[in-house]
Amino acid sequence: MIRLKRAYDSASAGDGIRHLVERVWPRGVKKTDLALDGWLKDVAPSTELREWFSHDPEKWAGFKQRYFAELDAHPEFLKSIIDAAHHGTVTLIYSSHDAEHNNAVALKEYLDKKMQK
Repeated sequence: MIRLKRAYDSASAGDGIRHLVERVWPRGVKKTDLALDGWLKDVAPSTELREWFSHDPEKWAGFKQRYFAELDAHPEFLKSIIDAAHHGTVTLIYSSHDAEHNNAVALKEYLDKKMQK
């Protein structure tokens, strides 16, 4: 199972394995304060895509299409998440204020589809 949680929310026992899925460290969070099992920069959108999207909900569909193409090009980056999710809970940690239009939401959608195959 894959869940989502903001980096600013407290960790809980139900989170399972926790991976930060951002290319940039969350503002205002000390590295020692964020309980993580890994920081998966490679699954985050490219800098160019992130800057183009700029958290604009009107670009959401285009962002997902471009992001999914980036993920399709590097399936090896997703293997550890998929393997762990088949055995328990994986929580993808993100920093965006928008809980509906961010890379972790798109990544979860992508992974959920991949795991159904």
